Amino acid sequence: MKYPKLRELKEAIKALIMGPYTSSFPFKPHVPPKQFRGRPKYDDKECIGCLACENVCPAGAIDHEEIKRGDKQIRHITTHHDQCIFCGHCQVNCTTEKGIMLSNEFDLATFDRKDSFHDVEKELALCECCGEVVACQDHLVWISKRLGSLSFSNPTIYLAHLKQLGVVDENIQAAAEAMSRGDRMKILCVECRRKASLEK
Repeated sequence: MKYPKLRELKEAIKALIMGPYTSSFPFKPHVPPKQFRGRPKYDDKECIGCLACENVCPAGAIDHEEIKRGDKQIRHITTHHDQCIFCGHCQVNCTTEKGIMLSNEFDLATFDRKDSFHDVEKELALCECCGEVVACQDHLVWISKRLGSLSFSNPTIYLAHLKQLGVVDENIQAAAEAMSRGDRMKILCVECRRKASLEK
């Protein structure tokens, strides 16, 4: 019969006196380290719906769809935590740097897969001539605030900001059905702005 090594015997006696080495989870909540990368979460106020997070996600855990709700067009962005690898690319590449942040949440076990989603919705700004998507309303406002007085060089940007402030009359209609240079003072997509600028 082989006797146990002295080192193993020492460890066994130490474990009996001081208790087990493992944590008391789930009886006591586990406190992860400060730099722990857990569940990513959107901040509704900071997120501008630019989709930078979706474009850099290596696991394809972020997707979006554009839906119509009443007279508004909405961009619905969803994070699938059951596919996320918690790499942090979404946070690092976020345009506003605070739109999506990794939390310390790690216990994501659930019986309902719907609980593993986190989403945010943003209103889209549409071209007033062709109806195509220009960008999210919050994105245009964020650009306007960053540019300051320089935003007045682009009607789409400063009109989106004024629209959020409630000082733009949305009932203004074009005087003529055909596009004219006067239509440049509207929220337009790139193609319609080019056509309006080149119109004689």
